Amino acid sequence: METANNQTQVYHRAKLWQIILTACNGFNGMAVYTLIGLATYSASIGYGISTLIIGGLMTFTRIFDAITDPVLAFLYDRVNTKWGKVRPLMIGGWLIQSIGLLAMFSWASSKGFGIPVFLGLYMMYVIGYTIVNMTAQTLPALMTNDPKQRPTVGVWFTVFNYLVPMMLMILLNMVLLPKFGGTYNQAFLSVAAYVCVGISLFGVIMVCIGVSEYDKPENFKGTGKTQEHLKLKDMANVLKNNKPLQAYIISAASDKIAQQAQSASVVNIMLMGILIGNMGLGTTLSVIGMLPSIAFAVFGAKYAGAHGNKEAMVTWTRNCIFANIAIILFFVLINPATIAKMGVTMILYVLLTLVCNGFAMCVTTANTAFMADIIDYELDRSGKYIPAVITGTYSLIDKIVSSFSQAIATSGVALIGYTASLPQPGDAATTGVFWMTMFLRYGLAILGWICTLLAMRTCKLTKEEMANVQERIAEKKKAAQNA
Repeated sequence: METANNQTQVYHRAKLWQIILTACNGFNGMAVYTLIGLATYSASIGYGISTLIIGGLMTFTRIFDAITDPVLAFLYDRVNTKWGKVRPLMIGGWLIQSIGLLAMFSWASSKGFGIPVFLGLYMMYVIGYTIVNMTAQTLPALMTNDPKQRPTVGVWFTVFNYLVPMMLMILLNMVLLPKFGGTYNQAFLSVAAYVCVGISLFGVIMVCIGVSEYDKPENFKGTGKTQEHLKLKDMANVLKNNKPLQAYIISAASDKIAQQAQSASVVNIMLMGILIGNMGLGTTLSVIGMLPSIAFAVFGAKYAGAHGNKEAMVTWTRNCIFANIAIILFFVLINPATIAKMGVTMILYVLLTLVCNGFAMCVTTANTAFMADIIDYELDRSGKYIPAVITGTYSLIDKIVSSFSQAIATSGVALIGYTASLPQPGDAATTGVFWMTMFLRYGLAILGWICTLLAMRTCKLTKEEMANVQERIAEKKKAAQNA
């Protein structure tokens, strides 16, 4: 236990193995994220839904996803069992999401069903995933409030969020896809669903083990003598009066639009399968960047520990903008198809991608720790420990805004001619494909990061202020205990 002064105990720290196991939520989150990235293909192949309608459905389900976050915050507040709060929510949410996903991609797919069944199963998945994800977002604040250790928590969350999709890309695109003819079809989608659901189960089990020491009623209390159940006005109060949360919402929502659009399967296919011309090589190059990106995350965590999470977000966001402008210029000046051949362009592409991904890893690491800071700021401001309200309120706005990411991606490919079908590896590398890929992959991200810089100018939650926040929380808790 560390102290900020000689009178009040302020900081508590988690053990490293507990942090690592808790961060294994990345196995669940990213396995599901990877699988749901194939939802457009499942809708088209398994349910006969056209490209433009798919975009509309994805937008609707994203808005539905947003609404469930604050609603399920009431569930988080009221769940208190002899097995804790976090573990029952994680396991129950996993069961719901897994049934929805397996039915959507396998059990009901290609059985003659149409839009209603696909939409219903997607909504079922959303409810389950929201329960798991909402609960997982509260874990960094629950496990440690040490400003030096919080960025370390962010590193491990970021590492798994990066490693798992990389491993799944190898497994799905280089191992499984060739076995099913090299194109997305029903057989491939069914196997992919079982693989991703199995990996997600492993992640949830690890989280439950890692958080067991902290999953106790006394760790979910505010600074007052009495504890009240969550009310709707608490959400309105948080959104209106928590200024750092307002800045974070603007920053994260704008970034999320770009992140989800650029990670859509159709965008990856246009970049790696059409412009560069080798899906397998694209996966290989991504794997090459794995260790350097993790090294960036570790360095970024140390920077955040020294300068504060807010300052780290601003610094690395600026670097991300410059790096992405550079890679767009690189694609303009070269023939992208030459990247698939061993030579100078391949080396330059790898280096530029390493830098872009590395800077983005630093931003993500700071983001994870900064959300925990916002939760503690609210505890200091209002006296209430309501992490699910913070994350739920953020997710509501974030998902409503970013709900248009899938529509942006599908509308973009429709604008360049893909109205009745989706891009496939080996399609012609037209000028339209090139510029739409550059915009969806890199241009949207630049716009999102500009919004981040503007939003963070109004946020005062510096490293020094967070030290003051933790001191005030500790003093208020001590006073409540002695009253």
